[in-house]
Amino acid sequence: MRILITTVTAGAGHLQAAAAIKEAWPIVSPGDEVTQVDVLDHVPKLYRKVYVDGYVKLIEKAPELWGYLFKKTDNHRLLAKVGKWRGEMARHTYRTFAKLLREHRPDVVISTHFMPVEILAGIQSRHHDFKPFHACVVTDFEAHALWLEHRVNLYCVAAEETRRSLVARGMEADRVVATGIPIAQRFSQPIDSKAVRRKYGWRDDLPVLLVLGGGFGMGPVAEVLNGLDQVSGDFQTVVVAGRNAELREKLSAVDRRHPTDVLGFVTNMHELMSVASLIISKPGGLTTSEALALGKPLFILNPIPGQEAANSDYLLERGAAVKVNRVDDVAAKVEGLLAGNRLSELGKAAAKLGRPAAALDVCRAVLAKVK
Repeated sequence: MRILITTVTAGAGHLQAAAAIKEAWPIVSPGDEVTQVDVLDHVPKLYRKVYVDGYVKLIEKAPELWGYLFKKTDNHRLLAKVGKWRGEMARHTYRTFAKLLREHRPDVVISTHFMPVEILAGIQSRHHDFKPFHACVVTDFEAHALWLEHRVNLYCVAAEETRRSLVARGMEADRVVATGIPIAQRFSQPIDSKAVRRKYGWRDDLPVLLVLGGGFGMGPVAEVLNGLDQVSGDFQTVVVAGRNAELREKLSAVDRRHPTDVLGFVTNMHELMSVASLIISKPGGLTTSEALALGKPLFILNPIPGQEAANSDYLLERGAAVKVNRVDDVAAKVEGLLAGNRLSELGKAAAKLGRPAAALDVCRAVLAKVK
């Protein structure tokens, strides 16, 4: 079979989910031809830049506006009424990608972003002979209405609660399965945390607080570190500044109360998470799923309205995370966590939610439906 995995560069999570499925598919079905495509590789460079930079700037500079737009567009009845128009617009806007789809003639299309879902729907509305099996993998714990499309054959979602939500909004129950959000296979393999500490020169006798700025190095990372300077307990801090070289240089130049190691973009997040006692991060779907797979609790600071807020609610309701809404509260909350048994309790709750085999489960679910 020819398998086409489609995604979009809009935050790192969609790409990581697609890569995880591409990695897992040959394990489940050896011999198939598996191709991964970023839709934005098939649009003019200026359009790509505006789309990616606009998304990043909006959630960084105007999160309230993003939250407003997220809420206003999360209406499946309204979007269903304009579904044909959305599909046609997507098909024309991404004409080169639509041509690729028709020429490649995949047997199975797996989408980890709603944009290729719209494009494929637009093509199928005009070319009735083009009917690949289409699976959509939702990469957050809540599915926004933009993901919903009646031509999708199978939805793979983060949790049972997500599945019930889609069914409540009109999706047939046998077309929605709770697989978890797909993550790389290395998160399900044994990790020698002591070897990781030796590799970086981190102390064995101190807990590690892992502060993540995401792939783009966004969020109040500097303010979080300033807050941790106010904590009296003993620990060491590891910071991942992502591709933000300016942020890494700025953070590295400051003397801290606690031992602090500032890293740039990394490809061994599984190792860094394995040594962490607490992960301080934005609650993106992929980061959250990776942490849960390793049984690591999350410390959430002021999540962005929209998908991050929904992910945050999911974790808080199940006791796998703590949250503060102001940077000023970081020190007191962290100090309280380090002083008692709460970190252990949070870790146990996180482990119960973890789905380290989610990528394999997505592939198995798709194959079961195709066959």
